[in-house]
Amino acid sequence: MTTPEERLATLRGAADECDGGGDDDELLRLLLLDDENPHPVCLACFEPSDAMPVAQCVGTAIRARAAARAGCRVRIVVADTLALLSGKMDGGDWARVRDAARRNVGELEAALKALGVGVGGGGSGEVEFLSSSDEILRRRAAEYWGPLVMDVAQKFSVQRVLLGRDETKLTAGQFLSTIMQCADVFFFQADICHMAMDQREMNLLARDYCDASGRDKKPVILSYNMLPDLKKGQKINNDQSSAIFMGDDKSKVNNKIKTAFCPPAIVDGNPCLEYIKCIIFPWFGRFDVLRAEANGGNKTYNQMQDVFVDYCDGALHPADVKNNLSKAINEILQAVRDQKLHFKSNNDAEVLVDTVKSTQLSSTENLPSSMPMMTAEERFKILQGIAEECTEEAELRWLLQEKPNPICYDGFEPSGRMHIAQGVGKAISINKMLKARCRVKIWIADWFAMLNNKMGGDLNKIRTVGSYMIEIWKVLGMNVDGVEFLWASEEIEKRGDEYWSLVMDISQKRNFKRIVRCSQIMGRRDTDALTAAQIMYPLMQCADIFFLKVDICQMGMDQRKVNVLAREYCNAIRRNNKPIILSHHILPGIKEGQQKMSKSDPSSAIFMEDDESQVNSKIAQAFCPQKITEGNPCLEYIKYIVFPWFERFDLLHKDADGGSKTYNRIEELFEDYASGALHPDDVKPALAKAINQILQPVRDHFSNNPDAKVLLETVKAYRVTN
Repeated sequence: MTTPEERLATLRGAADECDGGGDDDELLRLLLLDDENPHPVCLACFEPSDAMPVAQCVGTAIRARAAARAGCRVRIVVADTLALLSGKMDGGDWARVRDAARRNVGELEAALKALGVGVGGGGSGEVEFLSSSDEILRRRAAEYWGPLVMDVAQKFSVQRVLLGRDETKLTAGQFLSTIMQCADVFFFQADICHMAMDQREMNLLARDYCDASGRDKKPVILSYNMLPDLKKGQKINNDQSSAIFMGDDKSKVNNKIKTAFCPPAIVDGNPCLEYIKCIIFPWFGRFDVLRAEANGGNKTYNQMQDVFVDYCDGALHPADVKNNLSKAINEILQAVRDQKLHFKSNNDAEVLVDTVKSTQLSSTENLPSSMPMMTAEERFKILQGIAEECTEEAELRWLLQEKPNPICYDGFEPSGRMHIAQGVGKAISINKMLKARCRVKIWIADWFAMLNNKMGGDLNKIRTVGSYMIEIWKVLGMNVDGVEFLWASEEIEKRGDEYWSLVMDISQKRNFKRIVRCSQIMGRRDTDALTAAQIMYPLMQCADIFFLKVDICQMGMDQRKVNVLAREYCNAIRRNNKPIILSHHILPGIKEGQQKMSKSDPSSAIFMEDDESQVNSKIAQAFCPQKITEGNPCLEYIKYIVFPWFERFDLLHKDADGGSKTYNRIEELFEDYASGALHPDDVKPALAKAINQILQPVRDHFSNNPDAKVLLETVKAYRVTN
């Protein structure tokens, strides 16, 4: 039986730094192996590579042996998802990454067996291999992304996750990988993170997350120095001659060591001595020098310090070091080859990233059977009428000729009371899409609302608000028989492997600054301080489009940036059929200078549950400059709400005041207003009357239906956020 202090010495001998609350106290407590934690989990990970360096393979095996001897359960995570996000192997080729992972694990298994370490189910003294993609995409996606990754992203600012890196040179995938690495620590239940020094800051993020989330038990961070470049005495780079790889044969090893940087009598920054210290001594427990008697004769070093002393004094020459280092490395490589172990890959389904590269023809499922037949041009005119901007019209025409029932996607983020643009405006647009023979999918972005901290990030409240909004659309006459309402949280949980693979692939193919520019979709300005979660939001919304197999995106102009991102992604993956973007007009607030309505200012918008007196009062006080049509919110309400609903605008006057008049064309109304023939005092009462007519069925429903009444009062009580 070993003592905790002996176990500590064993494990600390395999690390250069320990971050654990001062000295090694936290690590020592873990190594008590008491009833509370009899076998702490020591986590290591590696990204697959076409050629695995000896430093990575043998070094990992040596450190795993130390952790196993210290009584730990060792988990080695094959971080294939991180390899994808970092763009390795032709920009993240899944097939190459997986093939490399199989080879790398086979080499690691052989190295572990050569060291006498068991590989199995992860018990004490054994090493367990886990595939990141298997765990976080296929088997346990629901546990990983929602509860962990999103929560980590919410807890940190963008600047904290950047870790001092240059954001202009960063991909969104590299940013996302930092969040995922932090989540991995908790997902894989690590008590100890044993990784390279260049991962230290990312691992320390996990300790900070414990503070932010109120977790008492923090992971201990063990960090080891990386082996330097053989040629320059620096960190290993992409030069194949700068490192020894597991596939190198004897002659290649000899040649690389022969040409390695090894200055006489200099210890610091000497890569040959570093290999002896970090690879040879831990493997053999000694370093054997075989040389002619004239050169000092054979000698066995049992302590690395003795090697350093002799080398500094000149008693050990670079030629002695190189010849015997080559011999020792070749012995290690031969021992690994002799094990002849091969990684047995599982037969789980392949990750479905490539599914976004093809578009399936949609059926007429969920379309009302009574819909009249229309020409492609008639359908085009209807859809064109919804949008302030169409990207691209030629593509839309082609789509309507080729596809009888294209999938049209709209979405909303449940975030408080519903204003009239969301309620009436969306009901009008959806019914037009259905009239144009589209299949409509409405994406209820409950997870997105949580990421954007709506309703305080409370998912239950967010879902209640979503149900309230659907109830309003039903009352307004939205043809819900032709609409498929999909809750993001449910759909993503069902098909997490497909969804999160998409998110990762999109992030890997876009730079970080491009994603920051999409922050406008969350109602944030680009220059505002963002949380890491708000960087994930555009990636996820872009993924939604392909996840739902969308042909047409119908959203507000404020969503345009992320919809264009989806078209850019199509270019990156060489997909010809790009989603068509229909961007509708955003109604302004009714106060002067408001570009859009704000739910935090009740007087700036008409809400779907406003009573008649509230509507009258708000419209009476609304900004409505005489003879000015540009930026006039009252005229915008008439154009985008009243005219589409009634197909006219009625003015009721006494004969002495000019008599009643019905406008059947919005252009005519604008002409009269610009000329002064129509006064603000004429517009406002008629507008208030029209809006009250639209809202009255909603009021009646929420007053007379007991369940609806409770739903409304619940939503009213929630804190409203921008």
